[in-house]
Amino acid sequence: RAVLENVPGLEIIEPDRSRDRGFCCGAGGGRMFMEEHVGEKVNHNRTRELLATGANTIAAGCPFCMTMLTDGIKAADRAGDVAVRDISEILRDALKQ
Repeated sequence: RAVLENVPGLEIIEPDRSRDRGFCCGAGGGRMFMEEHVGEKVNHNRTRELLATGANTIAAGCPFCMTMLTDGIKAADRAGDVAVRDISEILRDALKQ
């Protein structure tokens, strides 16, 4: 966050559950390899929270989070208007400017 805060023109929008109250995408609990058969998928729940911020880009620092959140974006039929990007990609693009 400290690095992203210094990217010109980048607005950081935090979801309600973030920082010390953050919510896992599900991959850390092994949900990347196991499907939920009861209730809502963890990554769909987290993606819905992130989409509620209105951001057009979701930044992730973990490749497993990127996979889980990309799946959630597709499930929400938002792949055309919301991107999931690695923090390093965002920084790379900022340095090119």
